Amino acid sequence: MLLIFDIGNTNVKVALFEADTLLQQWRLTTDANRTGDEYYAIISTLFKDYNLDIKKIDNVVVSSVVPQLIGAFVIVAQRFFNKEPLIIATDMYHKLPVSIPPTAVYEIGTDLLCDAVQAWETYHQPCIVVDFGTALSFVSVGDKANILGVAIAPGIRTALKSLFSNTAQLPTVPLEIPSSSLGIDTTMSIQSGIMLGYKGLIEGVINQMKADMQKQENIKPENIITTATGGLSNVLAPITNIFDKYDKMHTLNGLYTIAKYALK
Repeated sequence: MLLIFDIGNTNVKVALFEADTLLQQWRLTTDANRTGDEYYAIISTLFKDYNLDIKKIDNVVVSSVVPQLIGAFVIVAQRFFNKEPLIIATDMYHKLPVSIPPTAVYEIGTDLLCDAVQAWETYHQPCIVVDFGTALSFVSVGDKANILGVAIAPGIRTALKSLFSNTAQLPTVPLEIPSSSLGIDTTMSIQSGIMLGYKGLIEGVINQMKADMQKQENIKPENIITTATGGLSNVLAPITNIFDKYDKMHTLNGLYTIAKYALK
């Protein structure tokens, strides 16, 4: 079995694969102050609760955009099966099915790399993946399995939290589509600005990326697949047709795909 830790800014995704089957997954809160022993205690308890045998784990893979937590999960891996985990890093990028611009090798986050690898493995054609996480990220892949570029904006929930934390009188509101852009109360007004605003942002960036991919690589926009992933990937689905695919498991499956290449 392969145990994967995907350490993000908000959550740590824990996934257990056997062959190509996802057996179980959990989300833990990302806490840079938590020790490896504390994470191990939590995860081992989850294994017991789900009647999973830790001894059947063959390899542990760690991907992180929070560098200070890598050490903690090295400890977790050591406690699980008494050897170092495979840490997704630049020294293994040459094994992957996509190429990275030389200037971006030390810049691109592993989450974006996972999105690009899984998109190419799934579609084998030009694509744009939009990841709805703490950050809203766009990664484009060309028709030669080459990462062409990335765009990053604050995530929807991040923008909403920033609005509330900096304006004392505004209430917390649910991430729901308003019935009109013409807000008649505070809740509806915020929903109009955030939800409709992000619709415009996402469609605008995707359309601009398609235009730039055509200009730079002569890729026809109609041949570019757009995929949405991440916890909030479906939140705008009722009001936009910009996406061809929705797949909340896309990034995690990408990490599994990278692990398979790296372990060869």
